Amino acid sequence: MTALRPTPAGSTSIAVLANALSVDPPAGPDTVVSGVTLDSRSVQSGDLYAALPGATTHGARFASGARDAGATAILTDPVGAQLVAEQGVVLPVLVHPEPRAVLGHLSALVYGTDRLKMPLIGITGTNGKTTTAYLIHSALVALGRQVGLIGTVETRIGDERVRSVRTTPEAPDLHALLATMAQRGMDACVMEVSSHALSQHRVDGVIYDLALFTNLSQDHLDFHHDMEDYFAAKASLFTPARSQSGLVCVDDDWGLRLAGQSEIPIDTLTTQPGGLADWTVTVDPHDPHRFVLRGRGDELHLVSALPGAFNVTNTAMAAAALLLLGVDGAAAQRAVLADPHVPGRMERVVVDDGRDDLPAVVVDYAHTPDAIRAALEALRPVTAGTLVCVTGAGGDRDRDKRAAMGRAAALADVVIVTDDNPRSEDPGSIREAVLRGARAETGGGTVLEVGDRREAIARAVAIAAGVEPGGDAPGATALVAIMGKGHETGQEIGGEVHPFDDRAEALSALEAAATQLGEASA
Repeated sequence: MTALRPTPAGSTSIAVLANALSVDPPAGPDTVVSGVTLDSRSVQSGDLYAALPGATTHGARFASGARDAGATAILTDPVGAQLVAEQGVVLPVLVHPEPRAVLGHLSALVYGTDRLKMPLIGITGTNGKTTTAYLIHSALVALGRQVGLIGTVETRIGDERVRSVRTTPEAPDLHALLATMAQRGMDACVMEVSSHALSQHRVDGVIYDLALFTNLSQDHLDFHHDMEDYFAAKASLFTPARSQSGLVCVDDDWGLRLAGQSEIPIDTLTTQPGGLADWTVTVDPHDPHRFVLRGRGDELHLVSALPGAFNVTNTAMAAAALLLLGVDGAAAQRAVLADPHVPGRMERVVVDDGRDDLPAVVVDYAHTPDAIRAALEALRPVTAGTLVCVTGAGGDRDRDKRAAMGRAAALADVVIVTDDNPRSEDPGSIREAVLRGARAETGGGTVLEVGDRREAIARAVAIAAGVEPGGDAPGATALVAIMGKGHETGQEIGGEVHPFDDRAEALSALEAAATQLGEASA
């Protein structure tokens, strides 16, 4: 994604930036910068180029290219400063021992986001970030607000949409986005905040008006040393340097711990019967989608637009967030009832003609053991026939969760283990780890291995539709849950990203099954 930037650009002198870093300004006449980037390919005229040390090379090696593209100054470390000098690049150089650690704060100065008046809502947690962000966004839009959104799926500025490269942008891009949103009159911005972003200083210089914590379970242990390190990254959002107030779901032990140690004012929320919190959820015993949210004198009667107990939690978090942001209770209740479309989160795939002899198909981003288990537990009550789960695990990521993902998938009647994004790993070895978990857990269910994801989806739909043996599939009462990739439109194999969309493949499989069923009845 090419970073969106405010126009016209402002200007900040190098002397001001040097003073912010508590370092001597570069020798020579003062100059100004109007933007910041850490990607030499994205340099625009007037930019401060952040030449950072990387895993394979140093950004300072591209200093001459940045200069030629119009950079007017460079931020780097002592090693980078030497590399810049060796290239004969004559530009003001700000030298700091940890340039990444100060990049966010410098970006805030350059883009003026240190004086941002637009309310910011940041959401972190293992599962539920995207759904909760969309719920808050759609509610604020329903209230007539102009709202920005930054997250895993996309970036939105009002009606403009740009596909996201990562959950949370790099610091210069993030501050440029926030400045652009403010310039275009956004009333608020809702964004997902990943643990990577918190650990890698991507949200430095941003102060959230309200930070939300959804939950914590195993994920990203390829990046974090252990669960303690993972938790510490999430908890850092709930400090005065990053947020003014917080809303923490205390349904798990991590949430309870965070609420007890937070350095900022915290509201707590629980969905557990008899649980103690500032906000409590009481689910209708006759309809698991309906619930009452009570807290701070408000009582909201709400309905989750998406299936599953976890989406009741997401909806409750969104509603409580609105109230904490000052939205009137009655208005918040109406706004949260707006039916949101959350790409790749419990997303139904249907054939246009709406025929009733085909299985239901749901595509979900669930890619952790807890998320897969919660999704299948939500879908089981609405599945009278065979429940088929298609799942796999990503390569070059947390290997320890793969067998646990298979065990969670074994809640289905039929588990088809396939490829997710193998990346640089051998796909067969990834599948084997998932299969091992599924076979160890399954209680008489069927576990199949179909490496090709397109074929796996087609076979799952065929089994659920009863056009292929393997499941007691009474037509539309069966359900296929395709887990792992959700909204993604590519599959990374061996360093190359191939076009692939689970939703499109599911639709093709449903159409093929419809044709087969039609031929069989002819």
